[in-house]
Amino acid sequence: MTTAQGQFPTLADFGRDPWWLMLAKAIAIFAFLVVTVLVAILAERKIMARMQRRIGPNRVGWHGALQSLADGVKLALKEGLTPIGVDKVLYVLAPIIAVVPAIMAFAVIPMGPEVSVFGHHTPLQLTDLPVAVLYILAVTSIGVYGIVIAGWSSGSTYPLLGGLRSTAQVISYEIAMGLTFAAVFLLSATMSTSGIVAGQQGHWYLLVLLPSFVIYAISMVGETNRAPFDLPEAEGELVGGFHTEYSSLKFAMFMLAEYINMATVAALATTLFLGGWQAPWPISQISGANSGWWPLLWFVIKMWCFLFVFIWLRTTLPRLRYDQFMKLGWKVLIPFALAWVMVVAVIVEATRGLTSWAAALILAAAGLVVTAVLLWAIGRVVGARPAPTPLPPDPAAPFDPMAGGFPVPPLPGQVLPDRSLKESADA
Repeated sequence: MTTAQGQFPTLADFGRDPWWLMLAKAIAIFAFLVVTVLVAILAERKIMARMQRRIGPNRVGWHGALQSLADGVKLALKEGLTPIGVDKVLYVLAPIIAVVPAIMAFAVIPMGPEVSVFGHHTPLQLTDLPVAVLYILAVTSIGVYGIVIAGWSSGSTYPLLGGLRSTAQVISYEIAMGLTFAAVFLLSATMSTSGIVAGQQGHWYLLVLLPSFVIYAISMVGETNRAPFDLPEAEGELVGGFHTEYSSLKFAMFMLAEYINMATVAALATTLFLGGWQAPWPISQISGANSGWWPLLWFVIKMWCFLFVFIWLRTTLPRLRYDQFMKLGWKVLIPFALAWVMVVAVIVEATRGLTSWAAALILAAAGLVVTAVLLWAIGRVVGARPAPTPLPPDPAAPFDPMAGGFPVPPLPGQVLPDRSLKESADA
């Protein structure tokens, strides 16, 4: 499909590159992710320091520019300690299982249109699938096995609790995330990432699917275990969480997986809701803005906007209580995501005879109403105070083990009533 400014790749354009070009694109994606992680760690420390009126790293390199690289080298050269009692095979495999799927998910992310590389016309995307978005969801779901296995194989209580929390977290928030994908599929009529980007030529899906964007933005923070949803590694309750017993390079691999997952969900949000690599208005009106290598710049800028929000949230918000976290996922995000998919399906079917702009306006108006109600419900859940803790029973008070309808054991200091005295009183 060709436009005046560039060419949108289709599924037929993939799989025809020579082997060396496919290898070069795979290496380029890996290098892009590693550099993104190094820059993101440095940017996070710098931005957090700026927001908290601190200096931040400023010793290694120009204004501390090489601090992330120095930290990586330090972790790689440190002695790797293996605690006694761990399941050594699973203990070593856990960080590998966490980091490999995070890299694989980026294979179907479109980063630009077709470009010329040494005379070969190829899309700025490694590959594409008819179910590419579901591939990303499946691959990123495998990564949580690394966290669960790390918690279980460590043979310690705190890592085990962190792994269990991560399981509950992923199950809770992936359901809502998957439902937001369904609304995008209804509008674009495809699950291919390049097809979804091509379907946003007239308007970005952010404008007409605002509730899906809000739910996805919240779910992607929970999916990546980032603050205020970093409960699997909450240092206040679990010391360090699932990676408490890890050190050296294995610990660095968990950190690498976390930041690559941040880049992946940010790139997916850019693809689904912000037009992918297409230039924002009014830059899109400039001839050539959506052709050549320029779209790669627009894609990176959009992705880094999400990464900045990740850092902003960590600096600003306190960690949620676990009951708030689970209520937000099961009682707010999932019901609203399911209801919004039904609303989108009804509006798409009811507006088939109207122009695309009229249908988009109706869908955008419905989205604003649903988003307002959604934000109100989120405020009610997050702002709710915990129920007051009941006072402990007085040990001197008479104790009836059947007061609640079923037998309960006495607390320390409470004495069971004499059965003979009770039977005589009943008689």
